[in-house]
Amino acid sequence: MVFQEHTYGVLLVSAGEKFNAALLALLPMTDYWPVTTAKSAAEGRRALLDRTYDIILVNSPLPDEFGSRLAIDVCAKSSAGALLFVKNDLFEDVNAKVMEHGVFTLPKPTSAQAVTQTLRMLCAMRERIRKMEEKQASVEDKIAEIRIVNRAKWLLIECLSMAEAEAQRYIEKQAMDGRISKREAAERIIKTYE
Repeated sequence: MVFQEHTYGVLLVSAGEKFNAALLALLPMTDYWPVTTAKSAAEGRRALLDRTYDIILVNSPLPDEFGSRLAIDVCAKSSAGALLFVKNDLFEDVNAKVMEHGVFTLPKPTSAQAVTQTLRMLCAMRERIRKMEEKQASVEDKIAEIRIVNRAKWLLIECLSMAEAEAQRYIEKQAMDGRISKREAAERIIKTYE
């Protein structure tokens, strides 16, 4: 991929050595790094506890389970994208079951082009989710700031008998005079009066 900001962490859960070699060849380090491999669903779940990944690739069946449950769990419990590889004769049934959970599926055997295109779709989906997470974090920060400023304002009202508008102006003036944010000014007021 051209001009991307970062790489995508990949967890490949597959017991097939030939499959792994073919798939790893489609994951250049410039785009996908780190790439971790696991040979079973249990090993994959342990890897997911150690770090977060952007993309989870599951080659079914796995030695300890089919693999669809792992892919569904990944989509339910994280913001990672999941791609499940399924034998061609099972593809329609499995796809119908996992698609509603956000799992991408590809039939086996498949072409390198289909895998590459699906990986790009997963990356695009991951970027969209990343932007939504950033927006949510920004909104949560703003809400936290409002709560802190309100707490400081009510302390000024209680302790210094200020009117609400006067307390608001006082916090804003403290922030301006100290060249700090309203949040920092409010935190200083809270330390002083609590």
